Amino acid sequence: MPGVRTVGVEEELILVDARTGEPIAVSSAVLASAALRGDEAGEVFEKELHQEQLEFATRPMTDMGELRQEIVRWRGEAQRYAREAGALVAALATSPLPVEPSRHLGVRYRWMAEQFALTTREQLTCGCHVHVAVESDDEGVAVLDRIRPWLYLLSALSGNSPFWQGQDSGYSSYRSRVWNRWPSAGPYELFGSAERYHEQVEAMLATGVLRDPGMIYFDARLSSSYPTVEIRVADVCLEPDTTVLVATLARGLVETAARAWRNGGTPPRVSAGLLRLASWRAARSGLRGPLVHPVTLRETTPEAAFDALVRHTEEALRDSGDLDEVRRGIATHLTRGGGADRQRALLAEGLSLGEVVRRCAQITTAAR
Repeated sequence: MPGVRTVGVEEELILVDARTGEPIAVSSAVLASAALRGDEAGEVFEKELHQEQLEFATRPMTDMGELRQEIVRWRGEAQRYAREAGALVAALATSPLPVEPSRHLGVRYRWMAEQFALTTREQLTCGCHVHVAVESDDEGVAVLDRIRPWLYLLSALSGNSPFWQGQDSGYSSYRSRVWNRWPSAGPYELFGSAERYHEQVEAMLATGVLRDPGMIYFDARLSSSYPTVEIRVADVCLEPDTTVLVATLARGLVETAARAWRNGGTPPRVSAGLLRLASWRAARSGLRGPLVHPVTLRETTPEAAFDALVRHTEEALRDSGDLDEVRRGIATHLTRGGGADRQRALLAEGLSLGEVVRRCAQITTAAR
């Protein structure tokens, strides 16, 4: 699709015991099985901080139907390798059952454990990162400055972590609250230019608090590996359709922001403090509301907040052919709820938390 930005997605999955639903530390075995295949799988799957996690990344692509197919494919492959180790993969952003995760070995992970102590041990959390292509660092930072007030709506849309250590947290996305315990995580202030962005990153690294640029955990950042803006606010989504909706909206936001920059528009001057409050509200309420309106910054309904998001990105979504699909997807999610609502509904049916996990593992790979 000429002129349409490419999008790639990284998904983190939890590995759980096939009988009990408890997280199980078998990622090394799963990765070894994938590597033995000697094909693409050995490069697609990667380890994460804890051995109860597995990550994969799609190729960059422009067609959202093809993106969905690739997500479905690699979730299915992950499930196949996990079964060989007596496990299942579940697209859950936190474990509903209590867990003491097992950290992977390695110099970087050991440094993180020593530096951040309990925060590192708590981070059995699974996110969804969306990479959207940009032409340069200048365009990328202009985008970062202009998408800030909209990102928390992607957190509300993707909320899929209501349970924490065996209890209902009361949140739609408790993962985001745990993730924001990292000192570099969360909303960021305006940068103004690529030069100032890189100066800020260098200043943060110079403090010694962070080990490397990979620990710049802003809600969105310039990727250190690809010519992309990496949007990092979403929970891993229970269903691939939600992942694709998040990715489509992310691309719409990036394209809208880039056009505004090229046309000389200035970014909204919203403080990081206000954005932290809006992000908290999105994590707490999810799609059930209330939310903070991304323009007025006043309390509003989810319907009004997402209507503002669609209006904001409408031109870009229409040009990429995604507008009708986005409207349908948002309407569906506002009606039936998201992953957190689905998990709570399963528990309300009388399932145990372990049974909820196993049912979610089925949902993770059910789509075709």
